[in-house]
Amino acid sequence: MTQTIYAIGDVHGDLEQLLEAHRRIDADRAFRGISDYLVVHVGDLVDRRPDSRGVLDFMIDGAVRGAPWITVKGNHDRLFEWFLEDAERKDPSLRPDYNWLHPRMGGRDTLRSYGVEVADDHDLKAVEAQARQAVPQAHREYLAELPLFFATERFFFVHAGIRPAVPLDAQAEDDLLWIRADFLDFTDPHPKIIVHGHTPVDEVMHYGNRINIDTGAAWGHKLSTVVIEGSDVWLLDGEGRIEVKPVPSP
Repeated sequence: MTQTIYAIGDVHGDLEQLLEAHRRIDADRAFRGISDYLVVHVGDLVDRRPDSRGVLDFMIDGAVRGAPWITVKGNHDRLFEWFLEDAERKDPSLRPDYNWLHPRMGGRDTLRSYGVEVADDHDLKAVEAQARQAVPQAHREYLAELPLFFATERFFFVHAGIRPAVPLDAQAEDDLLWIRADFLDFTDPHPKIIVHGHTPVDEVMHYGNRINIDTGAAWGHKLSTVVIEGSDVWLLDGEGRIEVKPVPSP
């Protein structure tokens, strides 16, 4: 029997929508009698929405319970991880005028969920010290141990995408976490269908060679979940499954 895979887009600290996504998964499984399944989260658990701490608590609780969940690392997850290691460390893929605490990046929202307020005139090392004190070690270890991708026979789950024409087992970490144009503009087949987030779209899009499931929860829009069985893909919404058919790449 074909294993059912549920994939959830970029969460960005939206615990309420994450809980609803899992409720919908549980309802779908119960309705269809599904016991063999996986839930794959495509990264960016943190930043921008109000409860990154709650999201990580929920994910870690699932891991402790042995829930069949897989979470790949997103660029925002790594930014948070690196800030806690060394706040002055610069991500080479981030805009030169940005850092994790830039108002548009969402790091301040994440730290606020841990009780750390960041002023506009903050001292970086002082904020780092407060963050290290406030963030549980279990959260730091969870972020550090997130894999960069998850693969099945037909699908490759990753946060941002892949470098076209580079073997899947030779991809660079920065590409897996950050790539956009070179991946998004590529219309030929990949070795597997890439399931990704990172670049928000209005609705889940299946382009034949890739499926984008980031529908903008970071900016207050919906968090989307898809169901994959064999080569079939559905959007899982409050009414049930809606078929997602491939469309021509942009």
